Parts: sequence; C-alpha cells; structure tokens
Amino acid sequence: MEQRPFGRAGVDVAVVGQGTWEMEADDRRAAVNALRRGIDLGLTHVDTAEMYGAGAVEDLVGQAIDGRRERVFLASKVLPRNASRTGTIAACEASLRRLRTDRLDLYLLHWPGNHPIADTIAAFEQLVRDGKIRFWGVSNFAVEEMEAALAVAGPGRIACNQVLYHLGERSIEHAVLPWCEAHDVAVVGYSPYGSGNFPAAASPGGRVLRDIGKVHGATARQVALGFLIRRPGLFTIPKAGRVEHVTDNAAPVALSAAEVERIAAAFPLGRRRKGVPTL
Repeated sequence: MEQRPFGRAGVDVAVVGQGTWEMEADDRRAAVNALRRGIDLGLTHVDTAEMYGAGAVEDLVGQAIDGRRERVFLASKVLPRNASRTGTIAACEASLRRLRTDRLDLYLLHWPGNHPIADTIAAFEQLVRDGKIRFWGVSNFAVEEMEAALAVAGPGRIACNQVLYHLGERSIEHAVLPWCEAHDVAVVGYSPYGSGNFPAAASPGGRVLRDIGKVHGATARQVALGFLIRRPGLFTIPKAGRVEHVTDNAAPVALSAAEVERIAAAFPLGRRRKGVPTL
C-alpha cells in the first residue's frame, strides 16, 4: 500500500486505511480478522472513536491490533461534549485503556462543539507533551472552523481534517480541500463508498466505473478509491467487516488524467454549500 506524507506531521501514512464506524454491529470475529488482514496488506491507518458503540469498537480494535501495534497508525476521536481541557485528557486516557495501548498516533475532535477550541487544543498539546498522542487534528470542520483552530494552534500543528468524501458528495472540493492543501493539512475522507449509496452498476456513473475497472482488471470500488486519493493530500478510510472486502480496499486503481476527468464528469462536483457535509 502506498504511503505518503501526512500533512506537516512528518510521517508517511497509508493512503487507504481502515474505518470502524458501526463495527459493533458486525460479527466480532470476522471484524477482528478483517482488521488484522488489512494491517497485513498495508492498510495500517486504523481509525476509531470513543463514540463508536459507546467504546465497544475501541475495545474491538484493541483486540485486533494486539501484537501488531508497532505497525499501526492508530487514530481515535473525542466527542465534543467531552472536549473541555480536563475532559479531553480523561477521554483520551479512557480510549487508551480500551485500545490496550499507551499512546495514539492521532487524536481528533470528532466535530465542532460548545467547548472553546482553545481549551481542546491546549489539552491536545498537553497529551503530546505527555507522550499519550503523537499528533492531533479535527473532523467535520468547515473552513471557518479551520481558520479558528489555526489562529489558536499556529501553523504546522493541525495534522488533518477528517470529512465526508465520496463520489456522490464532493463538496469539500469547493473550499475545504483547497484550504487544507494550502495549509499542508491532510484530508482524510470517511465513508468513501457513500455509506450504502454506492453507484449502482447499471447507473450512468456505475457504468463509467465498471468500464474503467475492466481496463485495469479492478472492481468499481477500487476505481472509486483511486479517484478519492488522486491528490497528494488525500487519504481515505473505508470500513470492511469481512476479509474479502479488505482485499478489495488494498488495491486502489492508479488512474490516468483522462480517467480522472471521465469520473469527475460522471459524478459532478455540485454546488458549494455552507459548512461541511456529514452523515
């Protein structure tokens, strides 16, 4: 799996990782095996959150990475309601216990909340100093919220912004993606298959993905992943609860410029909207 620089964090991270949202509903053994197989295939960026299954998914991830921790770029998130200065530290420590590790590689504020962003950032920086996290970032932040975080943190401190990004929802390309690229902030796209709304094979867009896939001996989903990581600052974290799906995710297609243009035409950018899209 290709790795590339993760913003200004100073580390290379797998361009395709593994998401875990709603994994508490999957068969636990199958999900653990899928995560482990993904790590073996190079999908070493594993993303979770305290919100997922009220901590149950972090516990599952902790089981999956046991014996593989040094190979994993491990990310989790704090809920906005917990993101006061003291609450962020307590939430991180609880996540570490569930994940059975002594540090996170990446810790995110799950979405903007009511606690002052300065307090959350102060907690993040304290966690860095204490060796409990390596890097921190945000999730579901629009440009205005990114500007506010940057004003507090200063340049080079925000590792990434994790946002909804799939073929049917490209609106981050209007403003969020250009802002992040200009400030060297990685963009991690979640739900790259549209959370159950992947283009049908018989739809016009589905036929484009299928035709390009035939050229590469790849699936439509592998073509979609290739589009979603086509720019240097883009990363993606598809979820796979079964081993066979992980194998697909580990082989995104390297697209030509003409193929990128064809996919972009089949899945128009759409209008600019206020804020960022969410599920």
